[in-house]
Amino acid sequence: MELRMNYRNSNPEAFKAMLGLEQFIQNSGLDRKLYEWIKLRASQINGCSFCIDMHAKDLLSIGESMEKITLLSVWHEVPHFSEEERAVLELTEYATKLSEAGIPREVYDRVRTHFSEKQFIDLIMAINAINAWNRIGVSTGLYPGCFN
Repeated sequence: MELRMNYRNSNPEAFKAMLGLEQFIQNSGLDRKLYEWIKLRASQINGCSFCIDMHAKDLLSIGESMEKITLLSVWHEVPHFSEEERAVLELTEYATKLSEAGIPREVYDRVRTHFSEKQFIDLIMAINAINAWNRIGVSTGLYPGCFN
């Protein structure tokens, strides 16, 4: 574990741009819990320890159970997630691993049973944002507590 650089200080304009994307998503009307599930699942896939730690804690702070958070990596196999959450998690996985299979039509259709076209784009923007944060975090060596 070695912090390679403090990206916030190294390039404040890039950090400001990312915060702008976050503000867009927060103002989109996307449910905060859904956004946190997106952030945690994509961070698990991308191996960003800093973001996994942050978003697990954020989910706890807004009332999610430790049991459900712990079971996120096996969400396919447990009954703890709603159909809406399952659709979002599936979309998150496919969009995060986009080069493997794209977004299959059946995944798109499942998501669209719960979300409008605008909301679908909001979800994609949310997935894009956390994937960008993960890439910054992994590339610069972020780890839980590195800014303390």
